[in-house]
Amino acid sequence: MYVKIRAVDVVRVPPALLGGDLQVAVKEILREKLEGRSDKKIGMCIAILDVVDIKEGRILIGDAGVYYETAFDVLVFRPMMQEIVEGAVVEIVEFGAFVEIGPLDGLLHISQITDEYISYDEKGAKLVTKDTGRTLGEGDKLRARIVAISLNERDPSDSKIGLTMRQPGLGKLEWIEEDREKAKEKAKDKDKDKEEKKEEEKKEKKKGKKEKKE
Repeated sequence: MYVKIRAVDVVRVPPALLGGDLQVAVKEILREKLEGRSDKKIGMCIAILDVVDIKEGRILIGDAGVYYETAFDVLVFRPMMQEIVEGAVVEIVEFGAFVEIGPLDGLLHISQITDEYISYDEKGAKLVTKDTGRTLGEGDKLRARIVAISLNERDPSDSKIGLTMRQPGLGKLEWIEEDREKAKEKAKDKDKDKEEKKEEEKKEKKKGKKEKKE
């Protein structure tokens, strides 16, 4: 989800910053220009990490600034289709839950939470499953899979990420742990039944041998 990449861009340094540390000036300009912005190809720029190389500056006629081709390392948030993510619920609405995953929120539609019927508890600000009575509310941590991505380059906050929990190993973390414990108990009961069956078979064999001797 978070990726460090090396990028190249042309940075215009205004006359007021030409007398100081060029690397510091270029990094600051890159931060103002790119941090918080989104690109469909590379994702959302989180932070400019390092300025790696600055080429010789170029001057354009009628422009007092100097242009530098710059190579730099940048940390980007890049959601991937089918990627499994963990996040916290930040808002419950009638049609689902918004989940914070990195700098963006993903939508977990009510149809993608579980196979059970779910009702919306407006007063309690939570979603409740009909059969098991499980609840999903603000602050709950969960594990989901990304199934839809639509990044808005002009307004990153309007980007849309669709999530699902209707697959094995996904869900509210507490639910996952509960299911894991149930699976363990089920496995123990199964092993117990096997042992009891073996014992019964042994007894039947012994009984059969005694009857033959008699």
